[in-house]
Amino acid sequence: MPRLMTVLAHVLFVLILVLGSAWAATALWLHLAGALRLLALAGLAFAVMASLAARFLRSRRMGWLLAAFAALLVGGWYQTITPHQDRDWAVDVARGVTADISGETITLGNIRDFDWHSETEATQRWISETVDLNDLETVDMFTSIWDSPDIAHLLVSFGFTTGEHVVFSVEIRREEGEKFNEIGGFFRQFELVLIGATERDIVQLRTNYRQEQVRLYPIALSPDQRRTMFLSYVTLAQELQAAPRFYNTLTANCTTVVWQLAHSLKPDLPLDWRLVLSGHLPDYLTDLGVVSPADPGARDASALITLRAQRNLPGVSFSDKIRQPE
Repeated sequence: MPRLMTVLAHVLFVLILVLGSAWAATALWLHLAGALRLLALAGLAFAVMASLAARFLRSRRMGWLLAAFAALLVGGWYQTITPHQDRDWAVDVARGVTADISGETITLGNIRDFDWHSETEATQRWISETVDLNDLETVDMFTSIWDSPDIAHLLVSFGFTTGEHVVFSVEIRREEGEKFNEIGGFFRQFELVLIGATERDIVQLRTNYRQEQVRLYPIALSPDQRRTMFLSYVTLAQELQAAPRFYNTLTANCTTVVWQLAHSLKPDLPLDWRLVLSGHLPDYLTDLGVVSPADPGARDASALITLRAQRNLPGVSFSDKIRQPE
């Protein structure tokens, strides 16, 4: 038995060292460049070898001490990586939505209303909208699938009796020329931004230019719930305006942030694997009872609005066009 415990202790030490060094190497590779990256990785390799040598050639305690010292160094450096507001951002995420509250009236600034000509080119236009919470009438969810059917981007649209629709989208804030990757999203490579946009901009970009599979799901909420959900987005906009945050592929993405906002509606809202595999999110909402399988646009082909969005209906607004039945 003592021998078995010794073997298990060795295995645990090696496992922790391998996993820790893999995490550290990835973080160093993503955040450093050139000679500094090579120097840091070489130092990490030396620390790993020294810890192993100390563990098996000298004493177990020495191995743990060296490993802990290396972990403190890397961890201390990692904590110096902080989010910023003032980078050279890509134009579509250059401005996060802002919000000012005055009683029942909310003024939203930096609403994106681009006129897109292709996937990457657009006539830029940023506008302001003043809305009255008493006019809030509908909440719709859009899911947009660009590759794997298991992963979808989530947008939430709030409709008002005036005919206006404001869409909120939690996104990575890419720098100019930067590309998203899921691994970097675990390692503080991207900031988080809340985009406020018109449906004509943010939905049409996905349906008409990116040719994504976009579905529309009406969400059944009471007036008080719609109000609470909208104000949750307003609060998030103010928080990000005051202090930037990092995007995280698992814990702070377009779906999990919305779940955190919805948690204000239902404190016992359960966590679910479909929050990660967001392509299945409509099924999750159906199980919660906010999307009914009997409703138009729920769990059937009529939910797919890509073809509706591409129809030429002169004189019909984009918001009305995508909501008209086939």
